[in-house]
Amino acid sequence: MKRITTIEEYHTEYAKSVKNPEAFWAEQAADFTWRKPWKEVLEWNFEKAETKWFVGGKLNITENCLDRHLANRGNQTAILWEPNSPLEEARKISYSELHTMVCRMTNVLAQNNIKKGDRVCIYMPMVPELAVTVLACARIGAIHSVVFAGFSAKSLSDRINDSECKMLITADGGFRGNKTTPLKDIADEALLSTPSIETVLVHKRTEQNINWTEGRDKWLHSELAKVDANSVATEMDAEDPLFILYTSGSTGKPKGVVHSTAGYMVYADYTFRNVFQYKEGETFFCTADVGWITGHSYIVYGPLLAGATSLMFEGIPTYPDAGRFWEIIDKHQVNIFYTAPTAIRSLEAAGLDFVKPYKLDSLRVLGSVGEPINEEAWEWYNHNIGKGRCPIVDTWWQTETGGILISPLAGITKTKPSFATLPLPGVQPILVDSDGKEIVGNGVEGNLCIKYPWPSIIRTTYGDHERCFTNYFATYKGLYFTGDGCKRDEDGYYRITGRVDDVLNVSGHRLGTAEIENAIDEHPLVIETAVVGYPHDIKGQGVYAYIICSGEIADEDKLKKEINETVTKIIGPIAKPDKIQLVKGLPKTRSGKIMRRILRKIAENDMANLGDTSTLLDPDVVADIVKGRV
Repeated sequence: MKRITTIEEYHTEYAKSVKNPEAFWAEQAADFTWRKPWKEVLEWNFEKAETKWFVGGKLNITENCLDRHLANRGNQTAILWEPNSPLEEARKISYSELHTMVCRMTNVLAQNNIKKGDRVCIYMPMVPELAVTVLACARIGAIHSVVFAGFSAKSLSDRINDSECKMLITADGGFRGNKTTPLKDIADEALLSTPSIETVLVHKRTEQNINWTEGRDKWLHSELAKVDANSVATEMDAEDPLFILYTSGSTGKPKGVVHSTAGYMVYADYTFRNVFQYKEGETFFCTADVGWITGHSYIVYGPLLAGATSLMFEGIPTYPDAGRFWEIIDKHQVNIFYTAPTAIRSLEAAGLDFVKPYKLDSLRVLGSVGEPINEEAWEWYNHNIGKGRCPIVDTWWQTETGGILISPLAGITKTKPSFATLPLPGVQPILVDSDGKEIVGNGVEGNLCIKYPWPSIIRTTYGDHERCFTNYFATYKGLYFTGDGCKRDEDGYYRITGRVDDVLNVSGHRLGTAEIENAIDEHPLVIETAVVGYPHDIKGQGVYAYIICSGEIADEDKLKKEINETVTKIIGPIAKPDKIQLVKGLPKTRSGKIMRRILRKIAENDMANLGDTSTLLDPDVVADIVKGRV
């Protein structure tokens, strides 16, 4: 696949991709292994939320991630695994070894009655077996649904039930910093209400005691010992679903984003090579978890499609101290480093004493993902980690987009702190006003939409295509609506300004306000809740909860602790409110709608811009809330 090497070439390729998108993407797809060629490059209709790429083509994505590399790079490291504890030995898994592991795991799935089209839920720590399992599902044609191992039993069971998964693959436990997470115990609680699960495979990681259900639970290592490594990949249609990944929306129920096989494959490879300007033989370190889309696209699929060495890290950036990322970079001579602004801000706060012991001279490219990076963090990252010589790619994209849509190309696009800069070839963004009218020219601001499909665009919301249409294509006719506000400056550079719907971006993770409110409302003393975001020094956005309770509360601290425990149990610790304010009432219109705009301004301590409150049902409520702000 061709890699752009100059800014002039970028502009040429971009113009080609807009003038004739089908010819452009057919050219990118030609280098892959296909069982049968496609008949049509693209069929699409945004007014029905329908997109199909490489129609009629047949393939298996794992033959492109693994089999086609064996002849030339069978001995090259495919996955370089760094464990949670620096005292434990790292693992290097070659392309040949990874191919063998995936084939064996594919046979385990087959022996446990998994076949093409079945859904398999994966709830595992960041160990190589997680990547192997993902690829084995793809090889047999099963649809994988990875659930982040920090989610609660309720969140896990909701996701299993929504997609009617037939199998759960988990571990006895997981190591994360100085904590051990009892994954099997959490899974067991989830499995009390998941009738579709027939088999549970358990990877042995922490060796802790676990409960066992005979006939359902099986040790993964025992199952692997029963099979050989002979496995023929299942032929898949270009549009067969590859995976489901759940993301929070503006309503309470998480939605299962479905990505298909061929388009996702072509786009993951193209963006990996071009955004990061990957060069043969380099080591790529993405710090995300495979439970998120970043881990899918830029730990597993993108790097392996490109034949790169992908570093997987089990732990956290601050264990055993805040120098862990930098120690890993020097230890493994990492060339490309991709992390989140939240991590950068937390490591900046820890101080430079944790950076100074490390050379970081192997680094060539730095990346940022999950949320717009603020200018101060960008400058710290550039100066202290990149030493002023590593281009920073501030990437913008979403679970629904499958891959990076707007980003500098490393070392090619002139960067500007806090700007995602320019769209990738094949991506056609526009800004619209609230009525859907296009805002033309530069030096403007509006809602960010995309007017033409790219290969890895969301195909549907699992089991509910109407929801897919409503969420992404109904707001503005004929356009994909991202849900983000955006500025386009005088140079035509794009800067994402944040969500315009009721979705928060906390540490790079999307959380629906309704989802958090529903969880808080489960507490028996809570009558009503309103959740908004506010600026947070480390997380980017924090969670601010306004809560009405029944009766007098004798111990507010105890109540707040219980509310946080409730949210942790229902969603997971990532959704816990950072601030909880008990209020007597909420600002509502006469029709009963909560005026979140006012609550956001109070949370941001921006009392000068509360706007007109005289039309509220009870204007005095606002003064009470302002007085009690935490």
